[in-house]
Amino acid sequence: MSSASRGTILLEDAPILAHSHFDGDQHVLRLAAPRCAGRALPGSFVHLRCAAELPMRRPMSIMRVDRQAGWIEVLYKVVGAGTRALSTQQPPSSLSVLGPIGVGFSPHAARPRVLAIGGGVGIPPLVFLSEQLRQGTEVPWKPLVLMGSEVPFPFRVRPSTILVPGIPDEAIGCMPLLDEWGIPSRLASRAGYPGCFDGFVTELARRWLATLRGPELAQTELFACGPTAMLRATAKLAREFGVPCQVSLEEFMACAVGGCAGCAVPVQTPAGPAMKRVCVDGPVFDAATVFPEPDSEPHPS
Repeated sequence: MSSASRGTILLEDAPILAHSHFDGDQHVLRLAAPRCAGRALPGSFVHLRCAAELPMRRPMSIMRVDRQAGWIEVLYKVVGAGTRALSTQQPPSSLSVLGPIGVGFSPHAARPRVLAIGGGVGIPPLVFLSEQLRQGTEVPWKPLVLMGSEVPFPFRVRPSTILVPGIPDEAIGCMPLLDEWGIPSRLASRAGYPGCFDGFVTELARRWLATLRGPELAQTELFACGPTAMLRATAKLAREFGVPCQVSLEEFMACAVGGCAGCAVPVQTPAGPAMKRVCVDGPVFDAATVFPEPDSEPHPS
């Protein structure tokens, strides 16, 4: 574990408060974890023990926290034995939670126009980021959240009540929670879902970015979490439009506290290429350091 993480990752037994189930074998789990809730930041995650009989934990991005009530929420999709066992857990059972872990997103006041892009189970950190920006009063944040999925979204899609200039007319579906917060959101999918943009979420992002003028782009910053291909495409968008971009990487993890280095990825640093651990050096990185321009990528010796 890095020295920066010592004393900040906490272990607690967290009673299950609610467990909601959605199409596509997706689930939202709310846990009473006051110590984690008190320290969590958008982009941080927990290492969760899915069942008493399964010793290996699973990393889960935090989607929401309520610091006063002391709870956290995670969204996950069943992909194996661990998450299958987790999907059967119900109140009043408790789960062992290790967290919060990792470096989170860092929005900059000079760029209040935030474009948040989430793909699949990469959606949670962007919801958390949006809620934090909504609660901030020192900067007039202007977030726009774009979400993509090829399976049904883990919420009941409805038409948005918020007009978003630059978004195609057919893209009217939103995440109701964000709409209630006054934060515009739009959805993209190639599965033909009503109200969704027909294409990749990064294509929808390009359509919107292309409508911005120079001064607007100078106030814009991208934030993304999702599959690697989506993050690579988002980094390319950031280069194309000349805006900064932060990405939250998704990697398989064993210890999740920096000890095993099994989640290490190559990153460009001022001193040259280096291996960084996604769990504690990330999961959030500057997109340009993880997905550099092709000519600057290191070549095998």
